[in-house]
Amino acid sequence: MDNRNIKTIAIIGAGTIGSSWAALFLAYGYHVVVSDPAPDVEANTRTLIDSAWQTLRELGKVQDESFLDNLRFEADLHKALENVDFVQENAPEREDFKISLFAKMDALLPEHVIISSSSSGLLVSRMQSQCRYPQRCVLGHPFNPPHVIPLVEVVGGEQTSEDTIERTLQFYRAVGKHPIRLNKEIAGHIANRLQAAVWREVMHLVNENVASVQDIDAAMSKGPGLRWAIFGPQMVFDLAGGRAGLAHLIDHLQPAIETWMDDLGNPRMTPELRERMVQGTQQAREDKSFESLLRYRDSHLIDILKSLDKK
Repeated sequence: MDNRNIKTIAIIGAGTIGSSWAALFLAYGYHVVVSDPAPDVEANTRTLIDSAWQTLRELGKVQDESFLDNLRFEADLHKALENVDFVQENAPEREDFKISLFAKMDALLPEHVIISSSSSGLLVSRMQSQCRYPQRCVLGHPFNPPHVIPLVEVVGGEQTSEDTIERTLQFYRAVGKHPIRLNKEIAGHIANRLQAAVWREVMHLVNENVASVQDIDAAMSKGPGLRWAIFGPQMVFDLAGGRAGLAHLIDHLQPAIETWMDDLGNPRMTPELRERMVQGTQQAREDKSFESLLRYRDSHLIDILKSLDKK
């Protein structure tokens, strides 16, 4: 099936992720139908899309302002899936619910229509387990917010076809995403596992009273986080090795680095640690509102992305 035949996309499950996906697809000229049984879904989704649209406009991704008119809402799943060419699922992160939902969608859709899940950690092999056509089920996990962050993780389940994976990769590239392919399924995928590894050490440092929550965050945002916006950890270490690269760094610093690795913590979120982390984060917010922090984040993300596009 040629991806050029994709004209209409179903967003199953709105919320922040689904609305963000919807805005992105609309900006690229696709017709989008949103289906979610929640009350007031249309008003809430339109508000989120309007906000995302401003960001997409600043990023130069809105191809035509009139594309916003290509949005419609349909609560009934059967009607929502009529004549769609691609499905982006964003339902609650419960395995039993996803298995049931995938089976329902699979029964309603032609065999060639890809069902891609935004799941943060569930396995496609489980979600596709009750489908007639499991070969068309795939993971397309974005990073929040999908209309801004380029990353999307793509992996198939045990029964997913190679054609589905390749078509999914091509489709996401066509809407300005940077898809990466996982060679096999793993809980939490890649990016969330990396985040979890860092956060585990944040928990340990807070638990050991090494520094305040604010200063621990600053250690990342004012240090390695700046480099990681440009290169991943491997390339950062390769440059740290000088002209001889990663091999030189490993030969000279790996013994020291391994002692740090051996000393990393493995904490658990006790009630006491939870309270310290929550209070520390609230203090770091300095009474800034949720909305102002979002604007601050997104405005700087836009600047970073524009800067990286110039390379």
